[in-house]
Amino acid sequence: MPRKPAADPEAFLPLSPPMYQLMVALAGQELHGWAIMKEVAGRTGGKIQLSPGTLYGLIKRLLAQRLIEESDRRPPYYWDDQRRRYYRLTDLGRRVAQAEAQRMQQAVEAARSKKLLVPAPRPG
Repeated sequence: MPRKPAADPEAFLPLSPPMYQLMVALAGQELHGWAIMKEVAGRTGGKIQLSPGTLYGLIKRLLAQRLIEESDRRPPYYWDDQRRRYYRLTDLGRRVAQAEAQRMQQAVEAARSKKLLVPAPRPG
């Protein structure tokens, strides 16, 4: 089966859970490494804890794949540390994260249809 063109978000799927969580963290705002680790751990209830080695390995890979890029925007000097590098999703990175979210949603819907998951409670 021929590989899909690199511009096709599905060519990058499936993403590993740590990679997906890193991309979700950057979907909301530009962050530096420590803030990414904190955001992922907080949002996943501590189930995914990115060590510095894992985080920076993922960042290096995502930069090479052009799914994220280093930001040149900086916070005010009194909140900043010049050693920090801030990252953001590229347009392709956002499309890849969206494609992965859709892939997972389809998997959840399939599990529900086979009674592996109970339907989510309805608000109200």
